[in-house]
Amino acid sequence: MDCAACATKIDTAIRRMDGVEDVTVSVTAGTMTVRHNGSSDLKAIERKVTGLGYSVAPLTGKAPAQEQKGGHDHAHHDHDHGHDHDHEHHDHGGHEHHDHDHSGHAHSHGVEEVQGLHGHDHRPMTGPWWQSKKGRLTIFSGLALVIAYVIGHLVPAIASYAFIAAMLVGLVPIARRAVMAALAGIPFSIEMLMTIAAVGAVIINAGEEAATVVFLFLVGELLEGVAAGKARASIQSLTTLVPKNALLETGGEVKEVPAETLTVGSVILVRPGDRISADGTILSGESAIDEAPVTGESTPVRKGTGETVFAGTVNGDAAVRIRVTAAAEDNTIARVVKLVEEAQESKAPTERFIDRFSRYYTPGVVVVAVLVAILPPLLTGAAWGEWIYKGLAILLIGCPCALVISTPAAIAASLSAGARRGLLMKGGAVLESLGKVTAVAFDKTGTLTVGKPQVTDIIAFGRSETQVLSRAAVLEQASSHPLALAILNRAKADGVPMPPAFELEALPGKGVTGKVGGETLDLLSPPAARERRALNAEQDQQVTILNGAGKSVSVLLIDGVAAGLIAMRDEPREDAKSGLATLKAAGVRAIMLTGDNKRTAAAVAGDLGIDWRGELLPQDKQRIVGELKKEGLFVAKVGDGINDAPALAAADVGIAMGGGTDVALETADAAVLHGRVGDVARMIDLSKRTMRNIMQNITIALGLKAVFLVTTIAGITGLWPAILADTGATVLVTMNALRLLRMKT
Repeated sequence: MDCAACATKIDTAIRRMDGVEDVTVSVTAGTMTVRHNGSSDLKAIERKVTGLGYSVAPLTGKAPAQEQKGGHDHAHHDHDHGHDHDHEHHDHGGHEHHDHDHSGHAHSHGVEEVQGLHGHDHRPMTGPWWQSKKGRLTIFSGLALVIAYVIGHLVPAIASYAFIAAMLVGLVPIARRAVMAALAGIPFSIEMLMTIAAVGAVIINAGEEAATVVFLFLVGELLEGVAAGKARASIQSLTTLVPKNALLETGGEVKEVPAETLTVGSVILVRPGDRISADGTILSGESAIDEAPVTGESTPVRKGTGETVFAGTVNGDAAVRIRVTAAAEDNTIARVVKLVEEAQESKAPTERFIDRFSRYYTPGVVVVAVLVAILPPLLTGAAWGEWIYKGLAILLIGCPCALVISTPAAIAASLSAGARRGLLMKGGAVLESLGKVTAVAFDKTGTLTVGKPQVTDIIAFGRSETQVLSRAAVLEQASSHPLALAILNRAKADGVPMPPAFELEALPGKGVTGKVGGETLDLLSPPAARERRALNAEQDQQVTILNGAGKSVSVLLIDGVAAGLIAMRDEPREDAKSGLATLKAAGVRAIMLTGDNKRTAAAVAGDLGIDWRGELLPQDKQRIVGELKKEGLFVAKVGDGINDAPALAAADVGIAMGGGTDVALETADAAVLHGRVGDVARMIDLSKRTMRNIMQNITIALGLKAVFLVTTIAGITGLWPAILADTGATVLVTMNALRLLRMKT
C-alpha cells in the first residue's frame, strides 16, 4: 500500500463483511489484522482484498512487529472455525497482534492477519522496481504506447484504434480495481476517476491523450511505491541490525544457534567485531561497545562486568560473555519497531481532519467536473467536446491522493527518524503536541543527573589524596551502598592500591571501622566525627561548605585523627547544561522538580542555571504540573518513570528518560532512550519541523491542484498535465516528507 488512501479502501471494504468486528490496516507494516466472531468466511475476505488489487499472504515467520509468542492461540483457531481444511492462515504460531493482544479471547475471535503488501501490486519495493508487478505493467503500457505511435505514423487510418489498444493495456487492471472498490463502498477512488477520464477521452476522440494519461498515471504510481518503500525501509532496517545467529554456551561448549531461540538467562559469547545478538548484561570481559547503530552515538562506550548491552550494537576489541535479559521479541530494537508501527497507526489531529475533508472533497470535485462539462454548452452553446474534455481533466486534478498522504507520510518519516536516534513518540498526536510545548518540568535524579553519586572532592589533611582515597576504599570494599560504590568506582578509575582490611565493622548510622597495616581506620558521617571531636574548626568549616553545595561528606580518621574528607554528589549528566541551553534558546521554559532536600536541589539547579522546587512528594510534582498548565503553558514532564507516573500522566506530554524502563515506556507518551537531556530539545525541534513539513505538503497538494484547475478551465492545459498535477503532487509530497529521515543529530 502506498498511502493512507489504500489502507482506507481495504478497511472500508472488509469492515462491511459479515462477522467482522474490527479491522486494523497498517500502511507502514503492510499488514492487516481482522477481528471476527468466527462466522466469517476468511476465503471471501481474502478474495475481497485481492479484488481491490492487493496481494495477500498469511503472516508467517518473523515479521518485525509480530514476533512469535509460541502457539498459545493458534491452537484455538481451528476449533473456532470448525473447518480447518482451508485455514492454512492459522498456522502462524499465534502472533502477538499489533495493538490488541487477542490471546485472551481466542475462543470467540479468530484472528486473521494478512499481508496486503505494497504498491497497487503491493510488494515492498525491495528488489529492483522493474521486477515488481507494478513495474512490469508500467513497462508494457509504455511499450504499447510507443508501438501505437509507430503504427499511427505508418498507417494513419488505424491510429485511433492503436491508441485505444495501447490505453487498454494499462487501463484494464485499473478499471478492475475501480469496480471492486465501488462494489466495496468506495465509488470515488482514484482508479474510478482515472477510468471515467480515459473512457471519456476515447469517446471525444482524444485516444492518443487517453493512452498517454494512463501511462503517466502508472509511472506516478510506480514512483509513489518507490517513495513509500523508502519510508518503510527506514524503520524496518532497524530490525536487520540484530544478527540472525548467536554463540550459545551450553555444558562448557559453545555452539551456534539462531538468535531468536535464545531464552532469558542463556549465556552467549560475543567475539570482537561481532554484533551482539540479544539484550543482556556482561558476565565477564570488558570491551568498547559501538552503540552507533542503535543510539547514533559515534564514540564507542567502554563496558565491563555487570553493565547492560543492547542487541544490534557492535562489540569492539575483546570477547565478552553476556547473560541474556530479554527474548528476541522483547529486545530493545523489537520494542522500538513495535512502538513505532503502533504509533503510525494512531492518527494525528491534522490527519483526522484531512481524512474528513477528503471524504467531501472528492465528491465535490466530481460535481464541479460535471458542471464544467455540461453548463457552458447548455447555457452558451459552447462546443460540447471542448468542455467535456475540460471536465475530464478536472476529474483527474481532483484526486485527493497527495492531500491524503501529506500528513501520514511526514509523520511516518518523522517517527522513524526519531526512533533511529532513540526518540520514541507514541503516535502522530504526541508528535503534533510536542511542537506546542512551552514549559518542560524535569525530574532531578536520573533525569538531569546521572542517578548515581560520584566523588567530587577529596580533601587531605597532612596526607596525599591518593592515601585518603585508598584507605576509604579499603573500608568500603564489602559495601553496596551508593556512596560506598562512588568511592570504590573512583578508586578503581584512579588505580589506587587497596590493601586487605581486618576486623571490618559497620557502625549503624555512623559509618564503618577497620584495621589496615597496623592503623585503625574510621570512615564516618560528619555528625559521628563531631561526636568524637575529631574535627577542628577549620575542617568543620570545610564540611559545611561542601554540604552547602549539596554534597554528602565522609570523614576519614586514621588512629582517631582526621586525615581527610571525601565529598560525593549525584552529578548532572554531561549534556544537561547544553541541553537546557538549547531549550531556553528555543523559548521553552525549564524547571527542575525533585524530592531531594532544598540544599542539594539549589546547588544542582545553580550549576545548571534552571528554576527549581525541592522536597516534593509525587503528588506535589503532579500539583505543580497542574499549576503550570493553569498559567497557560503547554507542559512536558520528563522523568525516569516509576515515581513520576502521576506527574507524567498530568502533563500535556509525558516523556520517559533513560534506558526505557517498562513502566516509563507504558505510562509516558514519548521516551528518550539514551538519557540525554538535549534529546528533549531535539524531540521538540523534530515535532516543529514535522508540522512545518505537513503544512508544506498540504500547500503543495492543494496549490498544484488550484493552479491546474484554473489553467484547465482557461483551456491552457489538458488531460496529461492534469494527471501530472495529481501524481506529480503525490510524489513531491512523499519526497518532501522523506527529507525528515535525514534528521540532524
